[in-house]
Amino acid sequence: MSASQPQARPPLPVPSEVSMRDLLASCAAAAAVSTPPRAPEPEPRRRAGEQREAA
Repeated sequence: MSASQPQARPPLPVPSEVSMRDLLASCAAAAAVSTPPRAPEPEPRRRAGEQREAA
């Protein structure tokens, strides 16, 4: 290429049809469905003679 020829410019990015709000919501939804449920919390140990509280 000679110095007299202009260099080709890369094409300008095209704006997306998706809003940032929709993009973030889709990421949050994907994380929610792909994250396994948490293991249940272990129950605290009780001393001898203590009764369970009825909920």
